[in-house]
Amino acid sequence: MREPDCLFCKIAAGEVPAEIVREGERTVAFRDINPQAPTHVLIIPRDHFPDAATAGRARQGLLDEIAAEAEEIARADGVAGNGYRLVFNTGTGAGQTVFHLHGHLLAGRGLEWPPG
Repeated sequence: MREPDCLFCKIAAGEVPAEIVREGERTVAFRDINPQAPTHVLIIPRDHFPDAATAGRARQGLLDEIAAEAEEIARADGVAGNGYRLVFNTGTGAGQTVFHLHGHLLAGRGLEWPPG
């Protein structure tokens, strides 16, 4: 399932360039073009889901898979031992600007709480 005008669908299909760090059968991970931390990677499903809530309701295990990919990427980047943050923005009020499910993997600097 793909949306023809979706930027992240185009990245997953290889139609738009991105700095890909990891690819799986159902996911693609790439560096954010406007990083908010030394490690800032977006992890997306190849199939289009507008947000985390929609993907969760579909019960296809995508959120689990994205979390597992985040751990592998954090290990590869050498930041897993110090901790990392995995963020899913859902809706404009939460800061979502691209309406294709994506997890932000953030690490490599202090990540205070609460965020924002």
